[in-house]
Amino acid sequence: MKNFVVKTVANSAALAVAIWLLADITLTGNSTSKKVITLVLVALVFGVVNFLVKPLVQLLTLPLFILTLGLITLVVNALMLLLTSWLAEQLSLSFHVEGFWTAVLGGLIISVVSWAMDVILPDGKD
Repeated sequence: MKNFVVKTVANSAALAVAIWLLADITLTGNSTSKKVITLVLVALVFGVVNFLVKPLVQLLTLPLFILTLGLITLVVNALMLLLTSWLAEQLSLSFHVEGFWTAVLGGLIISVVSWAMDVILPDGKD
């Protein structure tokens, strides 16, 4: 349970940094509390997408992973972010990623920030 909370906090922080740095990734709301709740819900959706869909996509793109020496990971991360954006729209969450190249850059930012948060935050595996 603790690991789930830590991952959700890390995803929330990573998404917040991407929203802050990129104008084409938007999170709208009437108040700060609504934005925070939406951000946490989007982080949960992002976590579910990464848990359920990403391994399947990585398996299907394994030959491309080998061929591109791992650079296809940027595309896979972008697709996961775009899928999260689409699912957020279906769930009436005010989160949107505008365009593939924004998703590539956003996925890169989220990966770096998530890695840093995983280093900083305890994961309960001590």
